[in-house]
Amino acid sequence: MGELKQQRHLITAQERLRDQVANALRAALIAGELRPGSVYSAPGLAADFGVSATPVREAMLDLAREGLVEPVRNKGFRITEVSERDLDQYSEIRALIEVPVIGQVTRTATREQLEALRPVAEEIVAAARRHDLIGYLEADRRFHLTLLGLAGNERLVETVGDLRKRSRLYGLTRLDERNELLPSAEEHIELLDLMLTGDAAAAEACMARHLGHVRSLWAQSRDEPVETALPTARKLGVR
Repeated sequence: MGELKQQRHLITAQERLRDQVANALRAALIAGELRPGSVYSAPGLAADFGVSATPVREAMLDLAREGLVEPVRNKGFRITEVSERDLDQYSEIRALIEVPVIGQVTRTATREQLEALRPVAEEIVAAARRHDLIGYLEADRRFHLTLLGLAGNERLVETVGDLRKRSRLYGLTRLDERNELLPSAEEHIELLDLMLTGDAAAAEACMARHLGHVRSLWAQSRDEPVETALPTARKLGVR
């Protein structure tokens, strides 16, 4: 029993390290330190993180399942590229789905269901204020997908979740430093307040504006040069 308990503890520790590395890699993608189109090897990243290659490789496989990277045989992992045309098309599809669904949910959801999302909306704003980009994106994902889920269509939520992954934001660190994420964050509370009034048309207009705002932020983050092309253990907080 003692040996089994020790093995379980070891597995738990390995899983924590894998998750820590995966979060560090996501942070590097958001910051623009891992460049789209570039190939990174697990041993090379492991050296930067100060860990073995195994948790890095496992973390990269997690990111591959999310569509953030793709395996390159005998070389490592390539950061998935998203072109301006790709993003325009993803944004168009999201608008076609999400804007009318927000109108539908405004008309059908209960006040209790909508108010239950207020803490998440406030969490988005709080994350933007404390410059927590991972927390910002995670709370943003939960808010939007939970809100869409009130329409009762699981496949719709899956589709939008996939589109969000494919149109992820790069280079948010620069925007965060200029506090340009805060207005976008506050739009979540504005949207919720409009939905609570029952004004479906105003809620749809707010959602359309919010998606356009996100698109413009993404474009700005790509237009500026990135000084650091490879993350470091110190920057990403891996121990």
